[in-house]
Amino acid sequence: MFQKRQLRFIYLVILIIVIVLIYKSFTGPDNAPPADEAELRVEVDQTSDEAALKPSPAPVYVVVYYEALCPDSKHFVIRQLKPAFERAPALMEIQFVPYGKATTTTKQDGSLAFECQHGPIECEANTIHACVIEAVHDPKTRLEMVACMIQDNIMPRDAFQRCARENGVEIESIQKCFDSTHSAELLKLHGEATHALRPPVTFIPTITLDGSQANQKSLLKDLFGAVCQVAAGRGPKPDVCK
Repeated sequence: MFQKRQLRFIYLVILIIVIVLIYKSFTGPDNAPPADEAELRVEVDQTSDEAALKPSPAPVYVVVYYEALCPDSKHFVIRQLKPAFERAPALMEIQFVPYGKATTTTKQDGSLAFECQHGPIECEANTIHACVIEAVHDPKTRLEMVACMIQDNIMPRDAFQRCARENGVEIESIQKCFDSTHSAELLKLHGEATHALRPPVTFIPTITLDGSQANQKSLLKDLFGAVCQVAAGRGPKPDVCK
């Protein structure tokens, strides 16, 4: 009986030793990743962390001084502004100023009257644009609305309703805006912003990038390149511009 117990004990010890040896064979130094692989993992992790923490560059502030019936304004919005924004929406913050070379007069009764370069229809279209710009807060939708309306503004109200339906924009509140005196107040504010520009507006559209009117001819032909140049002047060139 004693011998049997001894044999059992010896077998148990041998089994434990075998298990320990097998465990060490799987977890020992030979199975650790190579030093260079471990270093690579650390470097990749650090690079990923740095990319996540790297702040995005501030957008270039693009202000468009335009007229709703101006052919050059139409060309710029459709051929330059919209494609540039679609290419790099995070790189641009766009502000629209629909007024151009109009004039504002305050009548004796306190009401406002406007004269526009392309006639009364343009004044009506400018007020509708002003109401849309105030009401639509999403930058992409606002640009889509302006680009859609300026494509064919001969009948401004029809253009607004058609473009609003195409872009899922609520019609009633904006229509109330341009049917009220609020639209005239908005257009007056756009006029004041236009007249405050220095040097004064001589051509429509006039574009400012971060407040500067420099290089008008080139940016009217290549807005994206001009925006990239301004952004690169602040620091590293944005990836989208490379």
